Amino acid sequence: MEEKERLVLEAFQKSGKPLRPADVAKLTGIDSKEVSAIIRKLKDEGKIISPKRCYYSISQ
Repeated sequence: MEEKERLVLEAFQKSGKPLRPADVAKLTGIDSKEVSAIIRKLKDEGKIISPKRCYYSISQ
């Protein structure tokens, strides 16, 4: 797993609630477009889910 992917997952774990990609970008310092791409990849891998539109969280 890449460093940035790990940072994105850690942001979700620390928040304990669903986040938008812009929120994750602020928490990690990673560009929001890059965060969106990472979230898409992690969602495809089943590590992240989307409980409601435009929000994401760690899959249980």
